[in-house]
Amino acid sequence: MSSDTESDVGDAAQKSQETILEEEIEEGIAELRRPTSGIALSGLSAGLDIGFGPLLMAVVLSHSGPETSALAEQLVVAGAYAIGFIFVVLGQSALFTEHTVLSLLPVLDGQSSLRDLLRMWVTVYVSNIAGCVVFTGLAVLVGPSIDIVEPGAFVAIADVFVRYAWWATLLSAVLAGWLMGLLSWLVVAARDTTSVILVVVFITGAIGFAHLPHSIAGTVEVLLGVFSSPRIGLVDYAGFLLWSTLGNVIGGVFFVGLLKYSHVVRAGPEPEEVSLRGRGP
Repeated sequence: MSSDTESDVGDAAQKSQETILEEEIEEGIAELRRPTSGIALSGLSAGLDIGFGPLLMAVVLSHSGPETSALAEQLVVAGAYAIGFIFVVLGQSALFTEHTVLSLLPVLDGQSSLRDLLRMWVTVYVSNIAGCVVFTGLAVLVGPSIDIVEPGAFVAIADVFVRYAWWATLLSAVLAGWLMGLLSWLVVAARDTTSVILVVVFITGAIGFAHLPHSIAGTVEVLLGVFSSPRIGLVDYAGFLLWSTLGNVIGGVFFVGLLKYSHVVRAGPEPEEVSLRGRGP
C-alpha cells in the first residue's frame, strides 16, 4: 500500500477518544480566552439564531390540517426545531448548553480556572437570553401580521412546558443537557460538514420530538406564549427557566463533561500494531 493511500485511510478513520478530548480542550481554551465583549456578541447571535426553530415550529402547526397524522406532524415539528441549532452550530456562535461542556473540559484538565469558566457561562447565558427575548418579540409581531403563524400555535408550543411539575421539568432537562453535551462531543468527532449537520439534526430533533426542556430554545418557546396570551405569565417562564437551566447544567456537566473526561484520561495505552499469523495449508 502506497504512503498516499495510507494517508487517505488515516484521514477517513474515526477519531480516537483522546483526539476528540484534545480538540475539545483546545477549542474550549480558545473560547475562554476571548474577551467578554466577543463572547457576549457571539452569545447574542446564538440567542437570535436559535429562535428560528420555534418560529418554524409554529408555522408548521399553523398549517397542519386535521388530515395530518400526529406522528407526521411531530416529526416535521422536530425537524423545524433542529433548524435553529443548525444555524448556531454551523455559524459557530456561543450557545450555553454547548459551552457547559466545552468550557468545563479545560478546567478539569487544569489549563483554565474556575473563574474563567464562570465568566464564560454567565456571559453566554445572559447574552443568549437577551437574543431570545429580542427574537421572540419580533416573531410575535411579524408572524401573525403576515399570516404565516396563528397566535394559538405560539400558545400551544408554550403550553407543553409550563404544564410540567417542577421536578418533571428538572429531570427532563437533565436529559436535554445530556444530549447537548453529547452534541458538543460528536460535532468535534465529525469529519465533515454533512456529518455535523446529521449529528445536529438527530440530537436536537430528538430533543424537539420528546419535548425535552432546553433552557435557551425553550426561552423562545415559552416567551412566545407569554407574549401571545395572558394565560401564560412571566412567573410561568421564570419557573421554567430555573428548573430547565439547572437540569441542563447537571446533564451536561455530570453525564458528559465529567464522565467523558474521566474515562478518556484513564484510558490504557494505545494497542501495539499486530500482524496476523495465518497457518499454512
